[in-house]
Amino acid sequence: MTTTTVTTDEAAVRTVLGQIYEAWSAYDADKFADLYTEDATVVMPGLFHDGREAIREFMAAAFAGRLAGTQGVDEPQKIRITGDTAMVVSHAGTLMPGETTLAAERERHATWVLVRQGDDWKIAAYANAPVHL
Repeated sequence: MTTTTVTTDEAAVRTVLGQIYEAWSAYDADKFADLYTEDATVVMPGLFHDGREAIREFMAAAFAGRLAGTQGVDEPQKIRITGDTAMVVSHAGTLMPGETTLAAERERHATWVLVRQGDDWKIAAYANAPVHL
């Protein structure tokens, strides 16, 4: 794989992550879930979502409830791409309405697995865990 391909793929992966948080900022569960594969999984403390529709339903309820007015943040720390698979480890969290700084209790380490489907990258799996126990 050439450096140009890796750079192009990394840019595409970063674009998908940016689109996830654009969808969050718009509280658009459909756009959010459409960035995941049909059989994607999401694992978070106390939660497991299996499939795009489960993710869509969860986010729609969250955007209308406990995530209303919030903003998701995510800063990739490491991106590894091998063939049609990308793994991203990031520092992430949720800003509550009016916050500009991420509170320690909402800091997360996140792992994203993306796969290339045709010309697009889609999220196949996501998991996060608290930074501070």
